[in-house]
Amino acid sequence: MLPAVLLAMQVVSARGTPPVLEFPTPGLDDPAAYEGYTARLYRDSRGNSVEIYIEGKTGRVVHLWADGLNESIGFTVRPVGAVAFGAGTATVWTSGGRRGLRYNLAVQVGRSTAVEVGQLLLGSMRIERDFGYTGRVRDSIDAPTFVVPEMAQFAAKMGRPYTDRLTPSVVLINTASRWTVRASQPSLDGKNHLSLALSGDARRSGATLTGRVATIRPLGGGTQAISLSVEIATDGPPLSPLDRRQIFNDRFRRFADSAKSPRIEREIRGFELLSSKEKLLAALPTYATYFGRDMLLTALLMEPVWSDTMAEFVIGAALAKLAPTGEVSHEEALGGQAIRENVAEFLRTGDRTLLRNLQATRENYWMVDDDFQLPVVAGRYFANAKVPDARKRAFVRRWDTALRKNLAYAWTQAAPYARDPVATNLVSFKRDPDGYCHPGSWRDSRVGYAGGCFPFDVNVVWVPAALRAIGTIDSAFRALGEPGIEAAYDVRRAAQTWQGADRHFTVTLAPAEVEARVRAKLASLPAAERAHWESVLTRSGFPADTLRFPAVSLDSGGQQIPVMSTDPAMWLLLERQDDAREAELLRPFLLPYPVGLFIDGVGLAVANDAYASPNVWQMFERDLYHSPRVVWSREVNTLLVALAQGGRNRPGVIDSVRAAARRSGLEYSELWSYKFEGGALRPVRYGSSSDVQLWTLADIAVQYLLNSPRHPQ
Repeated sequence: MLPAVLLAMQVVSARGTPPVLEFPTPGLDDPAAYEGYTARLYRDSRGNSVEIYIEGKTGRVVHLWADGLNESIGFTVRPVGAVAFGAGTATVWTSGGRRGLRYNLAVQVGRSTAVEVGQLLLGSMRIERDFGYTGRVRDSIDAPTFVVPEMAQFAAKMGRPYTDRLTPSVVLINTASRWTVRASQPSLDGKNHLSLALSGDARRSGATLTGRVATIRPLGGGTQAISLSVEIATDGPPLSPLDRRQIFNDRFRRFADSAKSPRIEREIRGFELLSSKEKLLAALPTYATYFGRDMLLTALLMEPVWSDTMAEFVIGAALAKLAPTGEVSHEEALGGQAIRENVAEFLRTGDRTLLRNLQATRENYWMVDDDFQLPVVAGRYFANAKVPDARKRAFVRRWDTALRKNLAYAWTQAAPYARDPVATNLVSFKRDPDGYCHPGSWRDSRVGYAGGCFPFDVNVVWVPAALRAIGTIDSAFRALGEPGIEAAYDVRRAAQTWQGADRHFTVTLAPAEVEARVRAKLASLPAAERAHWESVLTRSGFPADTLRFPAVSLDSGGQQIPVMSTDPAMWLLLERQDDAREAELLRPFLLPYPVGLFIDGVGLAVANDAYASPNVWQMFERDLYHSPRVVWSREVNTLLVALAQGGRNRPGVIDSVRAAARRSGLEYSELWSYKFEGGALRPVRYGSSSDVQLWTLADIAVQYLLNSPRHPQ
């Protein structure tokens, strides 16, 4: 009894707290489209975000702790369908250097069917993500603990205590009133600790423990729901959250207060959950860490509603993580993921200096688009007349060296094409060790650019915009009395040359060729899908004139890979086009799939590969993440912000796109897909979709631009 009393005395604070958000949200989401997936998001005692989700199709229960280590605690409940969220609020507490959260699950048990809880995984959210990606949740409930190979190899090489830290220790504690299964695990370096406790009323149920699997049986007769108390705890470092007054400008907050919209309020809360002084998290639950591209793109989309200090924060966060060459970090690895990458590097090189700090943060510089996005965001900041010159000067004093380094890198990458504007001098993706062009832009699945090396979005959207921004920054620096940007004159001339880069990507197809390629693609589909799309063609027909669209990428020889994509939406956002070009770029967005990108009741397909070769079709069939089977809210929001902010709503574009996404029932998701049931198309949540994501929350800007009296549609 004494240890429990001492523990209670150590507790500094404990309080009840309701969820900040729930998914699906009644009145906003279609529960059927979530297919048994449910989630609740809380704030812990330090204001850090904690998301708990239940994957109904697998019985997986995962707790993401979006703190300074991006931690997670997960377990699986069998049989599938036996677990759901229970009633009541959660309790958050602080004790010494530990933070905890306690809540209830409802577990359905029967007289003859026990419930098993296993597959415990305590550590980095990135490892939980890999556990899901590799399908290990389908293993037996008593399968060995999932350990990534590099950490297992490191522990085997180094011996104890590392081998003891690879898996959680699990004990069962029985008292007269309660049973408790307690799991705990330190990080591989022993610096941080996670724990999980599952407990129940000993008068209603009993528990046994075999290895790391708990078996729960009812003590009464018949089927009943047992309340299972779940408590998680960490001693990881917290982040410092921002609130809506720090994030949004006064005009938007007045608009949001007057709108009294549940949708807008949910999105504001979501943005607060992602925002801290240290960084903006990319998404919850899967990507709860710094992503350079996500922050920079969000800064552009959220300009109408953000406070101007947020731009300073985003630029500064990116500049603080620059490579010595000036490249922008795409993603940080910290906590357990940093340990994983550092031990892998140690195994590869034998560099023992890595052992001094296995949690030393590692940065990923493989991406290409973010290197040019940073100058664009910085250019807009320095061009913003509402920011006082004194603040701009202070910002320059702090970040001058790093910013110039990035601008110089962007110019170096753009210079070859400026000197000789042939396709093979465009900015290319880096090569993976196997020679494959690494997809170093936002379509970052293995086949997102259909195997291409020269991406449309980098070369037509971001590089020209970055060169123009460097000219803007040069002028602003000189006006502030600061030295100008080196090579600014050459950069301005190069920007004019780069304005013609789109000619390498423009696909031009006569009506007969359009029909032939689309029919060939349909012939390759399963019967139910083919019948559906043929019925769409019967209603909509084929274009009677030439179809033009930008190819998603060029191959290593500079030849077009004719995949239609949503990437021109970003071009429309960043650069005003003449009426003819704008109409040409918008046309694919409204042409019904399989000719264009528009899918009624679903939204905008992120790509259409009908005009490419069969080997490209097969690529996308194997990897659906950026395929014709997926809609991304990022692309929907980018198009809508571009048209709404510029007052360029050509007949029906905004209304049609918004209505299609709304009818999916999933318009608040990061991305979604569709499947065929009984010959009918049905939208469904995409498996790795985030519940709260920076790009998705750009819908806040869309709502403001379309509904604010200052910004009528």
